[in-house]
Amino acid sequence: MANRLFVAIAGALVVSALAGGCGRSSSGTTAGEGAAATAGKSAKDLVPEAVRKTGELRVATSEGYPPMEMYKKGTQELTGVDPDLGAAIAEKLGLKFTITNAAFDGLIPGLQGGRWDIVMSSMSDTEERRGAVDFVDYFNAGGAIMVKKGNPEGIKTLDDLCGKTVVLAKGSSNLAIGERQNEKCATKMKIMQSEDAPTGLLSLDSGRAVATIVDSPVAHMYANDTGNYEVLSEQYDAGPWGIAIDKRNTGLRDAVAKAMGELQADGGYKAVLDEYGVGANAVPEVMVNTAPWK
Repeated sequence: MANRLFVAIAGALVVSALAGGCGRSSSGTTAGEGAAATAGKSAKDLVPEAVRKTGELRVATSEGYPPMEMYKKGTQELTGVDPDLGAAIAEKLGLKFTITNAAFDGLIPGLQGGRWDIVMSSMSDTEERRGAVDFVDYFNAGGAIMVKKGNPEGIKTLDDLCGKTVVLAKGSSNLAIGERQNEKCATKMKIMQSEDAPTGLLSLDSGRAVATIVDSPVAHMYANDTGNYEVLSEQYDAGPWGIAIDKRNTGLRDAVAKAMGELQADGGYKAVLDEYGVGANAVPEVMVNTAPWK
């Protein structure tokens, strides 16, 4: 979540090795077609035949990070930036959109095992994860420190967390930020690990922890909705979040990248982000694995 919950990549790579003959394979080349080679083709034209035959785009997410992925109030219907953008991509691909909620640490293994086609879950595009998947980047954000309203501990930067009790989401990139900082601390933090951001905020409410680190857009939404927290302005490890696609499925990766380009061109991408007040986090062009798609 800058930064969604961080997959244990070693485990994902083991799954990749074990599932080498499973799941869908690509109809594209090993390296993918790239933007130049797909000129004149639509996103729908690029959909691999194996996916086209199913007639659907199976998306997985991990609910609990508004405004990115959440349930509509009083329902089990998923909404937010990721479900809405996923539906828009499916439409460009000419496929029925289906979405599944799953545990975050199971998203990449499930992708490699063929349970779904793409993952959209506020997942940071990192070098480690690119050992297992390719990313079509769609969002840019970093982790921000959250404290109780009034900032009673006077926390200003990561350095001020040294010697304090901090709660961080289990397996997340934000946990990695905290652990790296802790290595620099003369007086070590006590790091508690929560299942997700909302659970972590309960530790702030109860006084068991004095701060947490949460992805910036998510942090601001929680702060605005509750009035109980403050979000410090600095972002850490700011970078792209990506749509994860199995590295073996370069054809689908190129189709999704093309769909993103079409949505950027016709305003559909901007409309989804603006709907949730995160237009400032848009990527300026089609990006694959943190680089412009050429």
